[in-house]
Amino acid sequence: MAPQLHSSEPVPANTELSGGEATVSDASAEAFGFPINGLSEESRSAFFVGRSFFRGNWVVAGPPATRAGLGPFFNARSCSACHGNDGRGRPPEAGQPLVEVLMRISVPGFDPHRRPLPDPVYGGQIAGQAVPGISREADVVAAYTDVPGQFSDGESYTLRRPTYTVTNLGYGPLAKDALLSPRAAPAMVGLGLLEAVPESQLRAIAKEQAGSGNGINGRLNSVWDITAGKMVAGRFGWKAEQPSVLQQTAGAFNEDMGLTTSLLPRESYTKNQAEVCEKKESDGTIDVGEKILQDVVLYSRTLAVPARRDVQNPVVLSGQRLFHQAGCAVCHVPTLVTGSSDIPQLANQTIHPYTDLLLHDMGDELSDKRPVYDAGGNDWRTPPLWGIGLVSKVNKHTFFLHDGRARSLSEAILWHGGEAKQSRENFRNMSKSDRDALLAFLNSL
Repeated sequence: MAPQLHSSEPVPANTELSGGEATVSDASAEAFGFPINGLSEESRSAFFVGRSFFRGNWVVAGPPATRAGLGPFFNARSCSACHGNDGRGRPPEAGQPLVEVLMRISVPGFDPHRRPLPDPVYGGQIAGQAVPGISREADVVAAYTDVPGQFSDGESYTLRRPTYTVTNLGYGPLAKDALLSPRAAPAMVGLGLLEAVPESQLRAIAKEQAGSGNGINGRLNSVWDITAGKMVAGRFGWKAEQPSVLQQTAGAFNEDMGLTTSLLPRESYTKNQAEVCEKKESDGTIDVGEKILQDVVLYSRTLAVPARRDVQNPVVLSGQRLFHQAGCAVCHVPTLVTGSSDIPQLANQTIHPYTDLLLHDMGDELSDKRPVYDAGGNDWRTPPLWGIGLVSKVNKHTFFLHDGRARSLSEAILWHGGEAKQSRENFRNMSKSDRDALLAFLNSL
């Protein structure tokens, strides 16, 4: 039977299985790191091999090694350096350089596949580290400005607006019209489930939103799929710029660590940097072998979703109702149904990710002014909310949104604008007890 669309109607109160059968009952600091149940012996073995390459440090090219090929430029030596415990990255303190947040860069315009044009000197991403003998590209330093506000009941709050300065440029100036976009590392759970949601279901949600007359108009991004050799729907990344876990993984290997794969076999440096980099370049062999790449992809696809907690708590139940009454569930769609998958445990699952995987205009305050395919500067993909209440345990922080500017879930809501402005105002106008109840619901996910 074909999966049916589930709308924004409230999830039954006792629904603990956020990932369907791919749910794990764990609320510890390791909650994001478990494999889904029922994997075959072969897949389970690949999961743990993939985890070792996800969490282990890579080294520079040189004597034969299983994790050699790092650089010439890179942001981190391992995937887990940003996705700690398979969770979220945190932004830097004021005056400190980026570590778990990446800085994408481009210039106005698109290539023939509508991908952003890279900066001619620094490429598509600023790298803060380099292999020995090569100058680092640059430092990106954060600063924050307080933005005061007030709830309708008189309680005050302060948001913080980030700004970034690119300093210590190692290869000359940035393009004068360079477009910068910081991106915090998101949590890794449930990616295979989201990949298995049929495109037709997402398009049906977009059609339902467009016909509602409430100003919510989600849409799919259209992105280049390297494997398929054509434009397809995007669903991963902060602007839904990646079509699959495979391409997302290969892109992270290449851009974040300077590691080549069969999908992206070119070293991560520009023509302007070629003279110095080619002196340090490896012998041209692929850094991440096909088996390792596929194992890391399987690992990323089969990380289980932690179960909900406190589902019978009266405050949580009240918060759940308020979440829907405020209109949050129109975009943070509670229930989706997966279709077919080459991993049986991901197929035909009723899941509760609280996302529509669609792009929405989130207003000027959150804009990075940097288009990616069909996503404009104001557009961001609705992030899944499952597991969000465990970030404080898994990653020891509560920073949210694409650049980590929000220091709490309340601040994250208060930054919403554009299509989400009315939902933000509904939250801002609630009584304190209702606001606390809504936040208790989010923390139960």
